[in-house]
Amino acid sequence: MATYRTEIHTGGGGWQADQDLTVQISARSQVVPGSGAPSTGTTVTWSGDQGSAAITFFDGGSRFTGTARFPGEGPVEYRGTRKA
Repeated sequence: MATYRTEIHTGGGGWQADQDLTVQISARSQVVPGSGAPSTGTTVTWSGDQGSAAITFFDGGSRFTGTARFPGEGPVEYRGTRKA
């Protein structure tokens, strides 16, 4: 499991702090270990009532970049840095 401080970029307003994102994914084996982060190049997409996003992890999972869309809003750039 890994938790990230996130920011969104709306185009005209610059980068703004957003809610933390916690990532925990497991299947046959853990994609995100209990005490680790996704490996570089891991891409995650999701969608649901609370919005949708597509992000890719870099630098050993220490950061991600991508796009997100939240209810009632247009698409935004989305990025995050892993919390220590």
